[in-house]
Amino acid sequence: MPDSAGTLRLPWTLAAEPSGCPDAMALLRAYYTEVADRYYELHERRRSTAAEIEQGLAEYPSDCLGPPHGVLLVARHGGTAAGCAGVRLLDERTAELKQLFVRPAHRGLGAAAGLLTAAERAAGELGAERIRLDTRLDLVEAVALYRRHGYREIAPYHDDPYADVFFEKRTPRPAP
Repeated sequence: MPDSAGTLRLPWTLAAEPSGCPDAMALLRAYYTEVADRYYELHERRRSTAAEIEQGLAEYPSDCLGPPHGVLLVARHGGTAAGCAGVRLLDERTAELKQLFVRPAHRGLGAAAGLLTAAERAAGELGAERIRLDTRLDLVEAVALYRRHGYREIAPYHDDPYADVFFEKRTPRPAP
C-alpha cells in the first residue's frame, strides 16, 4: 500500500528498469494483451490474437522509456514484477505517461496510485512542468484513477485512433 505521499511501502519496491529486461517486457506484453483483449471484446466480441499483440508491441515500442528522455518504473511485490509505468518527454516542458499497468492479482493494493505518483515525480525530475496521457473510455478504472489524482481533461494532443480522452496535470517540483 502507498503511504500518504503515494509512495509504495514494503512488501512493494519500485525502481527504474530497462524496458528490454525480461520482467519489463513481460509486464508490457501483459499490458498490451489486457488492453487489446478489452478492445476486441467490446468491439468484436473476441480476444486478441498473438499476432495482434506482436503488432501492437511493434507499433508502440517502449524503447523511448529510457534515459535520457524517459524512464520505465517497475513495481515489485515481494520481489515479483507486478506493475509498471512509463514516462517519456514529448518536449522540454511536457512529459507523457505510458503503459501504467498492474497485474490483476496485485490490484487493489495501492500499486496503481503509487506508480502514478512515482511517474509524476519522474516527469518532474526529467524537467517537465506537466504530464499528459491518453486513454480509452472503456478503461473505466484508468479514467477514474486519473480523475481521482487531479488530472484534468484536455484537448487531444495527438491523433492516435485508440485514444478517446486526454488528460494533463502539473508535475511536482523536484526536491533541491
